[in-house]
Amino acid sequence: MRAMQTPDGFLPTIWTVSVTRLSSLLRDITPEFDGRAHIETLDVGFEEAVTRIRERLRTEDCDVVLSAGSNGEYLRNRIDKPIVLIRPDGFDLMQALTRARHHSPRIGIVTYGGDLPAFSAFKQQFGLQIEQRSYSNAEEARDAVAELVALGCGAIVGTGYISELADRAGVAGILMYSPASIRRAFEQAIDLARLLASARSGPRRNPASSDARYSLRRLIGNSETMVALRDQVRLYGISDRTVLITGETGTGKELVAQALHGASPRRDAPFIAVNCGAIAESLLESELFGYTEGAFTGSRRGGRVGLIEAANGGTLFLDEIGEMPLPLQTRLLRVLEEREVLRVGATRPTPVDVRVIAATHCALDRLAADGRFRRDLYYRLNVLRIALAPLREHPDDIPLLLMNFLRAAGAGAMTLDDPAQTLLLQYAWPGNVRELRNLAERLAVLAHAESPLSALTRPLLLRCAPELADAAASAPVAATPAPQPAPVAADTKAARGTLDPARIADALRRHGGDRQRAADALGISRTTLWRHLKAMEKARL
Repeated sequence: MRAMQTPDGFLPTIWTVSVTRLSSLLRDITPEFDGRAHIETLDVGFEEAVTRIRERLRTEDCDVVLSAGSNGEYLRNRIDKPIVLIRPDGFDLMQALTRARHHSPRIGIVTYGGDLPAFSAFKQQFGLQIEQRSYSNAEEARDAVAELVALGCGAIVGTGYISELADRAGVAGILMYSPASIRRAFEQAIDLARLLASARSGPRRNPASSDARYSLRRLIGNSETMVALRDQVRLYGISDRTVLITGETGTGKELVAQALHGASPRRDAPFIAVNCGAIAESLLESELFGYTEGAFTGSRRGGRVGLIEAANGGTLFLDEIGEMPLPLQTRLLRVLEEREVLRVGATRPTPVDVRVIAATHCALDRLAADGRFRRDLYYRLNVLRIALAPLREHPDDIPLLLMNFLRAAGAGAMTLDDPAQTLLLQYAWPGNVRELRNLAERLAVLAHAESPLSALTRPLLLRCAPELADAAASAPVAATPAPQPAPVAADTKAARGTLDPARIADALRRHGGDRQRAADALGISRTTLWRHLKAMEKARL
């Protein structure tokens, strides 16, 4: 069923995709959004979901697909539709751990793609025996659950897929998602659908662009660094020239781009943001430039307006521009020079009036010197330059930022004593403002769990963020990738395949039995190490 137009406005179509117990939770929440969106649940997953969606898109259309975990990530790179992922937050984790504690004192957590940032804080807060694993495919998921069961975990918290694997293994499977996280995802999906529909309908005025998201007031801080940044944004905002924003991860590059848009004469027109590193290369071209009907197999009837055209009259923000493939860099250069866009499959270009703001955490000049970024595009982007300082270079803003984040997280008024403030100022903040906001989220969860909580002390901060105690070890090198542990073996294939049991035993002995550190030293994943240990155990029997 196609999204409809109602007397109250646009009614988007959202397809939810899940094959696990998450489906029933989605169905429970769906009726709450009657009248705001047409929502349909597809009880399929992975390749079957891709096939079903592609077949339906030949005769139907949807605006956004909503999914979660590994299923959602699998769909992201395989279908030509925006994907909204259901993401658990600190409250979801707290509630899931509380439920898990009723089943077992020893708990496992399995997440897709990486560890939960708040894991260490929760582990200390609840005083529980918690083991955490992550997975990137079905085999790793099964291995992680089997390992946790073997370690004696009587309850395993995770995605729908993980919770079902846990149930099959005879332990309690606890779903990580809550009704609140489902509602947030639906709200995001509706907002995204409305944004895209509004942007693609033409260069009309967009009242939403004048809201608080585009205010200079969001650039919080009283230091000379932040005062100078706000002045620079005001100055560059009134210009129509291209801006390149550079800075480490977490310094707020998109926030600055939004403020530039809000300070510009284009403030009432669309602001379209594209993360060049988050969209699969195969989809990025059609997303940016659009396509004509029949341009490729599975293309939408009537073609599609690309995001560059969608930003016509407004601002196009290209985040992580350094990750844009070289062929698309050539096409983007033409847009900047000729002010026209050529859709995929088209022969006649379309004029566009758009201001481009690009951002990167990489050194584009080095990439250009290495031939990984077009030098002419670099010069075309680097007209006006804003270099964002890392948080460690303006530490006086940390207390003010933290209090603002705490209020936004609903933690209420809090005070910060001197030892706690000293601890915050000494830390290097490798994740910058994003890392500080994550700490505020953890503190907000703690404030709700241990109400009343009105004072932030050094012990409390260390309880939520033990990494604060070792500031020197956290100091990053700007624009330099974090070093990866080097494999001990010269032959990496051998390191992944057949490892000498003596080497494994030696690594475990050198690292005091810590499997993660031993795995890092061996150049393998913790799951692979666990498989080797199981094989060694069977060989001894």
